Amino acid sequence: HMESLMEFVKSSGVDAGLAFDGDADRVLAVDENGAYVDGDKIMAICALDMRERGLLPDNTIVATVMSNLGFFVMGEEQGLNIKRTKVGDRYVLEEMLRFGHKIGGEQSGHVILLEHNTTGDGLVTGLQLLSVLKRSGRKLSDLASVMQVYPQVLINAKVKNEYKQEEKYMAFPEIRETIARIEAEFANSGRVLIRPSGTEPLVRVMIEGKDQALIRRRAEELAALMEEKLN
Repeated sequence: HMESLMEFVKSSGVDAGLAFDGDADRVLAVDENGAYVDGDKIMAICALDMRERGLLPDNTIVATVMSNLGFFVMGEEQGLNIKRTKVGDRYVLEEMLRFGHKIGGEQSGHVILLEHNTTGDGLVTGLQLLSVLKRSGRKLSDLASVMQVYPQVLINAKVKNEYKQEEKYMAFPEIRETIARIEAEFANSGRVLIRPSGTEPLVRVMIEGKDQALIRRRAEELAALMEEKLN
């Protein structure tokens, strides 16, 4: 719930605001205009600063498949390598330790800066972000503009537990063909991500793209088809 922080930052005329979760391993930011700056944007800002200072091995960031499509587009535009892992900071950390990468994390603001820590620490991440503002002399809104956030729709399809595995739901030709058709429709301007829930009889259908109304229609279409076939 960032609304009160957004209002406070705007009305107070400060440079930035930081919001932490209960155990402070995650941080989200607000720019001087009261706009939301998520974990993807924080990683982009910090990684570009690290590269400028020669502190980004292989020009690489480690992120999960749930990072916004705009984050991966930013990586291509800026010449950054973005490695993708399964969802969960432990998978991010494993990849970082294995290959010596120095920054990784999740859209939720759980960022690992291996020079300082082997886990997310919101205070450390917040200080690194503020240090980029200080060094660069730029506004947070300007730094965050390096990345465009693509609209994202997430629909839960209720399915029988036994159909939650990829090899099970992808065995249905109609589901395979529908996913392929939607991916072809969006080409390089969108993506489809299917992720079974780890705790509930659900398959999460996420679609990203430039047209909010269109991606919602396609997500609802695919989720309805999965519910029809997997129950």
